[in-house]
Amino acid sequence: MEAAEKEEISVEDEAVDKNIFRDCNKIAFYRRQKQWLSKKSAYQALLDSVTTDEDSTRFQIINEASKVTLLAEIYGIEGNIFRLKINEETPLKPRFEVPDVLTSKPSTVRLISCSGDTGSLILADGKGGLKCHITANPFKVDLVSEEEVVISINSLGQLYFEHLQILHKQRAAKENEEEASVDTSQENQEDLGLWEEKFGKFVDIKANGPSSIGLDFSLHGFEHLYGIPQHAESHQLKNTGDEDAYRLYNLDVYGYQIYDKMGIYGSVPYLLAHKLGRTIGIFWLNASETLVEINTEPAVEYTLSQMGPVAAKQKVKSRTHVHWMSESGIIDVFLLTGPTPSDVFKQYSHLTDIGEK
Repeated sequence: MEAAEKEEISVEDEAVDKNIFRDCNKIAFYRRQKQWLSKKSAYQALLDSVTTDEDSTRFQIINEASKVTLLAEIYGIEGNIFRLKINEETPLKPRFEVPDVLTSKPSTVRLISCSGDTGSLILADGKGGLKCHITANPFKVDLVSEEEVVISINSLGQLYFEHLQILHKQRAAKENEEEASVDTSQENQEDLGLWEEKFGKFVDIKANGPSSIGLDFSLHGFEHLYGIPQHAESHQLKNTGDEDAYRLYNLDVYGYQIYDKMGIYGSVPYLLAHKLGRTIGIFWLNASETLVEINTEPAVEYTLSQMGPVAAKQKVKSRTHVHWMSESGIIDVFLLTGPTPSDVFKQYSHLTDIGEK
């Protein structure tokens, strides 16, 4: 009798069935935002609406396509932290803002308005070492430290904000209603999950329509990124491709795969970036399902043979783009400017009270 063949055992046999969890192509707000990115940015800051008080500087942002007005608020916070909040100016009802994570109201520093070019506004902290350069059209924010741009916000034009709409039944009863921002055909609504989204046996009814948000950050000179736990991936975050974003969602995954970007347990929307001489952090305060895309453009140094004698002296710094997308809520992001790793950890713990007792 022949010896029985050895049974091959693979760790893949113990891995979780990924079909029971959503990936990017099954998430409607991801598909909607990726479709939007094929269009030119429609957001413009209205700098004639700027108001300043002790805590913050406020101004309107208008979507030129839908004519919906957003309200932006920029805060300077003690310890070299900047905060940007973007919400609907007049939402149908209050949008969700995360409670409890900030254990106390952050201590703010007054931002001083400096002279800027036509169509721009410059805000500086009291020390003058950190500045926010706000460009009106298209809307963009550059965070500058000692005359060097460290972070650019919306430089790729990926700001995305779905405003709340009237109840679906009331909306359907209206005749000849025009929608400037989305195609309301039945087929397109189902594909993009505008009012109802299905996954397996679960049905998500959206009484006030879709409400996702998104924003991009360009980190100048940074190639090494860490954080946004929890994933069984390499310590340094990898670039993402199509439908390959990091997913932040509170789960409890048994038998998870290693070297995979799917979420496995908790969701901590906190990212670190490091380069020689500087460390920064981005804290995206949002509790809803969130996807994070990362794309690094490596440094390029032109040579004499490539571009001629003038270009031979030019060097393009590396730059990493981080695109955050969340299913709902508001844009509420803290920029932790370091400059050292120790400073960034102190800034984060100062906001969340982690480790400070």
